Amino acid sequence: MKSVVPVWLVAVLGAVSVAVLAEPENYLVFLPVVLGVTTLLTFGIQLGIRRKEGYVNRVTASVTGAVVILILATVVLAPISFSA
Repeated sequence: MKSVVPVWLVAVLGAVSVAVLAEPENYLVFLPVVLGVTTLLTFGIQLGIRRKEGYVNRVTASVTGAVVILILATVVLAPISFSA
């Protein structure tokens, strides 16, 4: 879990950054960018660990958690984006 939680935190920070810094009409443009960053971060962290055991489980947990966080952010931000 030590390598999974940082990815989730980056997803939360990315979603909050998009909500605060981006224009409302661009929310749905930048959220996939956050997903890409978290995916690359996941692989970077896992390759840095150099431990074979549990690799697939750690990557799955990291990416799935980031996707869930960004789905929640999309549910909140999409109506704002469409109304702008």
